[in-house]
Amino acid sequence: MEEVGREHDSSVVVVAVEDFSAAKDTSTVNTKPTRRYPLTSLVAILALITLVGVYIFSLSLKQNGMLFGLKQTNMIEKEREQPCHNSSVPESEIPYVHYPSPDTYSRKECACTPVRFFAILSMQRSGSGWFETLLNSHENISSNGEIFSVKDRRSNITAITKTLDKLYNLDWVSSAAKNECTAAVGLKWMLNQGLMKNHQEIAAYFNRRGVSAIFLLRRNLLQRYVSILANDYDRNTKQLNGTHKAHVHHRGQADVLAQYKPTIDTKSLIAELKRSDKLAADGLASFKKIRNIVLYYEDVVSNHTKLTDVLDFLKLPKTKLSSRHVKIHTKRLRDNIGNWVDVYNTLNGTQYESFLNGRRAKGVNNVVVGFPSFAPSFPP
Repeated sequence: MEEVGREHDSSVVVVAVEDFSAAKDTSTVNTKPTRRYPLTSLVAILALITLVGVYIFSLSLKQNGMLFGLKQTNMIEKEREQPCHNSSVPESEIPYVHYPSPDTYSRKECACTPVRFFAILSMQRSGSGWFETLLNSHENISSNGEIFSVKDRRSNITAITKTLDKLYNLDWVSSAAKNECTAAVGLKWMLNQGLMKNHQEIAAYFNRRGVSAIFLLRRNLLQRYVSILANDYDRNTKQLNGTHKAHVHHRGQADVLAQYKPTIDTKSLIAELKRSDKLAADGLASFKKIRNIVLYYEDVVSNHTKLTDVLDFLKLPKTKLSSRHVKIHTKRLRDNIGNWVDVYNTLNGTQYESFLNGRRAKGVNNVVVGFPSFAPSFPP
C-alpha cells in the first residue's frame, strides 16, 4: 500500500514537472513574436508620421492659396468700397473702372480718379518700346516697361499674380510714375516672358481684375527678324562706345547701328518665320475673350490716328503723343540684309514672298479689335 502510494506521488510529481516544462516551453515560444513586434510598430508609426506630414503640407499649400485668393478678393472689395464711384459710367464699363488704394501712399486728391488697367502684349523688336514711350507721354498714363523680363517675377503663376497685384494697386515704383492723377496703369509684356506658358491663368486674372489687352504686333516678320539679328549683334559688339543700346535717341547713333547688315541663314529662315507667325497667332487666340485692341507697328507708323484709337480704348482725353526714339533701319529691306539674293530666292514663291516687298504675308487676317459683345468696336 505504501509502495503504491509512493508510485502515485511520483507520478504526480512527474506530471507536475512535465506541466511546468511545457509551460516554460510555451512561454519561450510566445516571446519570439514579441521580439519582432517593436520593429513592426516602428515602421507603422513612421508611415503614419509621413502621411500626417504630407497631409499637413498639402493643407498648408491649400491654405496659402486660399489666403492669396482672399487677398485678391479683399483688394477688389476695397476698390468697390470707395465712396467716389461715378454713376455716369455705363454698366458695361464698370468692370474696367477701378479706384485703387495703394498700400505705400495715399492718392489724396486723385482718390476719385478712375483708373484703367492695361497690358501691352507684344514680341521683341516689334516697336513696343517706341509705342510705350508714346503712351507714357500722356500725363495720365503710366506704363511700367517689361516687368517680367526678370525671371523670378514669372517663375510661377503665384509670382506673376503677386507682381500684377502690386502693379495694379499703384504700388509699383518706376520712372513711369506721374505727377498728375494716373488714369491708366499697365506694363509691356512679351509673349515669351511667361505669358503664353501661363496663358489660361493670366487670361482668368485679366477677366477677374478687368485688365484690357493692347496687342502690338509686326506685319512684316522678315523686317522684325533683321532687327532681332542686328540687336543681337550690337549686344555682343557694343558698337556705341562700348555700350549696348536696344533703342536710340539720336540719328547719328541710329546710323551707326544700321551699318551692320546681317547674313541670314536661309536654311532655317522659313522655319523661323513660321515660329514667329504661330506665336503671334497663339497669343491672339489665347486672349481673344479679353477686352482688347490689336495694332500693327506698320499701321501706327503710317497712320497716327491709331494712337487716337488707343486713347479711345482706354477712355482717356485725346492729346498729342510723342517719343524721342529714333528709327534705326530706314533704308529699303534689301539694303539691310547682307545676302539679299539668297533670302529673295528662299522666300520667292512662298507664303512669305510679300515680305520681300515690305508687306505682310499672304493669308494674315487684318484683325484689329476684339471686344466682348457689350463693348463698342473701333474701325480697322
